[in-house]
Amino acid sequence: MPALTNLDVIALVDSFPYPHDASAYSASLAHLYKFMSHDLKGNLGYVLASTIEKLRVYHPEKLVIDDLDQTISIAPAFDTFEKRTKMMADLALEWRKEGKFEVLKGWREEQYAVYYPSRELYFTFERSACSVLGLVTYGVHIIGYIPATDTAPLRLWVPRRSKTKSTYPGMLDNTVAGGIGYPYGVFDTLIKECGEEAGFDAQLIKERAKSVGSVSYHYLRTAAAGGESGFLQPEVQYTYDLELDESSPKPKPVDGEVEEFYLWDVDTVRQEIAAGNFKPNTALVTIDFLIRHGIITAENEPDFLEIVSRMHRQIEHPLK
Repeated sequence: MPALTNLDVIALVDSFPYPHDASAYSASLAHLYKFMSHDLKGNLGYVLASTIEKLRVYHPEKLVIDDLDQTISIAPAFDTFEKRTKMMADLALEWRKEGKFEVLKGWREEQYAVYYPSRELYFTFERSACSVLGLVTYGVHIIGYIPATDTAPLRLWVPRRSKTKSTYPGMLDNTVAGGIGYPYGVFDTLIKECGEEAGFDAQLIKERAKSVGSVSYHYLRTAAAGGESGFLQPEVQYTYDLELDESSPKPKPVDGEVEEFYLWDVDTVRQEIAAGNFKPNTALVTIDFLIRHGIITAENEPDFLEIVSRMHRQIEHPLK
């Protein structure tokens, strides 16, 4: 396989067409239904037409399908957070019991938050089922690094995912990364994941983790993500840097999700990205890191502006 450019890497993750690409965007929408709130005021996600056919056979009192407008909406009776969350949880469990969707084989027993256009919490939903309805999901990523010195280049701590993981087994990752489950906040999740995945003490994270922004993209899932290809997954990832030094605690596998950690210089990291060995969205987060640290610049990257723009996509659905 030829080496991937930085823009190739971004395009693998931000893979849903943009409205300004009118032909491709219209062609995609023709095969999608909007997943609407109970009052039809919020477009919460996009659902494949093939998924609609699987949902059409039951629960018309819970999910209302309008083929003319190409929408599927929560029924008006579910007008509170509690009602919606209970109904949606029951649906997901029924889909799992019936083997309705392959993606549910990765059932997490973890709830993700879904928001209304006013940014209030609208309902929570099983993590593994979110892509069935194209719902926005949120995560947190942190890159541990040792700055360049007079005798050594900038180096990053890079883990290899366990070969037994259901998604992207054996691929490279960010130092620590994880989804934000309800009711955890961003920093609470960061501390939890750093302890579970890398054995980092909470005090170290509180003292040294630096919030550096976020990235956003609209991903079309592939088989490597687990389950069906083509499900839509818009995502927001909150990003952190963790500056370490030679005397700092080294990350170590704890919960079995990581096989080992490597301390690699920037050139090695970039080679592994170009070879397609990173989990796609963590490659994007690493490119964001390399831009912020002046490794990738407008002078050495001809697609610089498009890359930066597509790592900070405006999501069409309600956000937190």
